[in-house]
Amino acid sequence: MRIDVITLFPDFIESCARIGVVGRARERGLLQVATWNPRDFATDNYRRADERCYGGGPGMVMMIDPLRRALESARAAGAAEAQAEAKVIYLSPQGARLDQAKVAELARRDRMILLCGRYEGVDERFLEHAVDEEISVGDYVLSGGELAAAIVIDAVGRLQEGALNDAQSAEQDSFSNGLLDCPHYTRPEHHEWGDVPAVLTSGDHAAIARWRLKQALGRTWLRRPDLLERADLDKKARALLAEFQREHEQGKALDRGNESGE
Repeated sequence: MRIDVITLFPDFIESCARIGVVGRARERGLLQVATWNPRDFATDNYRRADERCYGGGPGMVMMIDPLRRALESARAAGAAEAQAEAKVIYLSPQGARLDQAKVAELARRDRMILLCGRYEGVDERFLEHAVDEEISVGDYVLSGGELAAAIVIDAVGRLQEGALNDAQSAEQDSFSNGLLDCPHYTRPEHHEWGDVPAVLTSGDHAAIARWRLKQALGRTWLRRPDLLERADLDKKARALLAEFQREHEQGKALDRGNESGE
């Protein structure tokens, strides 16, 4: 997969894409990341890529022509290896919310071009004529699109086949099956802050799988009940969730009894 990023801060994108799983994916030839700075395509001596906005007000707006020339160069650079034309994605708080389903869909593409806005944003005419979709990483405003682009690159890069040393890591991630992830433990088995649940050291793989699913269901119910409303739970999952809920209520009742007896 190839990801081209149009950004005024290419060093930031490059530094993020050099480390961890994404860096390993690049080293293995599974992912290409290239950056394009609109200032390199400006025609004046000041390498200007932004101007004051019409109508007044604070801040600057990124200009059409430096962005268009950067986009044309990005398209041309990856055209020979791409099976389809790259879609242009603008990272914007006004876009559709990024979720794991969207990440999985993006990861199946041959390539894409990410546009990072800055200042007050991008000239609307460029967005109307050159951008295919807008994506938001949350309902908040960042100083620019670079952090959002880094999130997309990381989320998509780790799903490339062979990027993770253990492919099951992605399958067990939060949101991969519509649920939050279950709790995880490592050594030591016994600690002053608590012990590892006995089922995880039992060697009974069926029991471990059942416990993990129940914990994932319960954690989702406690922390993100909205996800459960959209999840298509089978009979087994619904029974495990009900079991978790009963145990949770019993635990709360026990805690209340202990507090009242003090």
